[in-house]
Amino acid sequence: MTQVDHKVLLQGINHAVAVAVPESGIILFENARFFDWFAPGDVSTGVLFDRIPGLDWERVASRIEAGRAFETDVEGKKGARTIPVRLTIRSQSDENGDLLILEGVNVSKEIESQYMLDSYSKMAEKNAREIEKEKSRVEKLLLNIMPKVVYEELKDFGVTTPHRFDSATILMLDFVGFTDMAISHDPSALISELNDIFSAFDRIADMFSCDRIRTIGDAYMAACGLPEENPDHAVNIAKVALRMRRYIDKRNNAHTNKWQCRIGVNTGAVIGSLVGIQKYVYDLFGPGANLAARMETMSEPMKITVNQDTYDILKDDFVFTPRGEFDIKGFGPMNLYFLEDEHRNKY
Repeated sequence: MTQVDHKVLLQGINHAVAVAVPESGIILFENARFFDWFAPGDVSTGVLFDRIPGLDWERVASRIEAGRAFETDVEGKKGARTIPVRLTIRSQSDENGDLLILEGVNVSKEIESQYMLDSYSKMAEKNAREIEKEKSRVEKLLLNIMPKVVYEELKDFGVTTPHRFDSATILMLDFVGFTDMAISHDPSALISELNDIFSAFDRIADMFSCDRIRTIGDAYMAACGLPEENPDHAVNIAKVALRMRRYIDKRNNAHTNKWQCRIGVNTGAVIGSLVGIQKYVYDLFGPGANLAARMETMSEPMKITVNQDTYDILKDDFVFTPRGEFDIKGFGPMNLYFLEDEHRNKY
């Protein structure tokens, strides 16, 4: 192939190509693309060093002398638009001596692709953070309506199995005269107070490894000994009940609204299960839960009522006042007691 053929071939390629003398920078050949991208400020000059401003020619010479090619990213011009060019400079020897071969490639699409990849990557990272944030929010919400063990089972298997607990202790609490309070007071302020009270109850329950099961209106239900067994479930619930009452008593001394709680406690067998398909509620069923509700109904303002079986479990650690025998609906006659306090010599 002749020299003319080489020039024709080089003029037709998409890359910018030039051949120059190393010492003087005089360009011996350049194709149209090189001329367009690195156009001389003065058409009469053909010096390479003035055509690519900002290029460290000393570094280029050092690399070439070491027998290696020099590669860098520079800016070229395509009309009025600046384009990124990846420029490779290498030395080539022929019968006339050493020459510099320059080859430039427009990397606009590569940079655009990289920019898009970076944008997609950042978007994916942002979406991943949002998903994690949403998962955390959902987990927090679900843990507010079900015990952690039940939540883990639901997360791992998609369903939960009802469990029977042969011995657990249930606390039921409601407020005397709440309906009248709701009618006669500002509802927003009243609900705000109730929320503060229930939040305090949650903290008290957590102190003694008890779980809030649910709230309905002004009613609050907590349990210990489920879904994880706890040998001290009755003692823990008794301590929670006393501290809830103490909290209400102290709150009443500092606030205008006087809340009067009524508490029932029972130890017995219950079934715990998640109820619902679209809206979940974890609830307790069975005689243990029913009798706890009866104890709350049979209690009095600012009193904690237990039955004989629960009393027998707690009598060595707590102070009680006998109430006598009562006929409990669905359960028959039972001896009831007021839980008054803890034995100070033990605690």
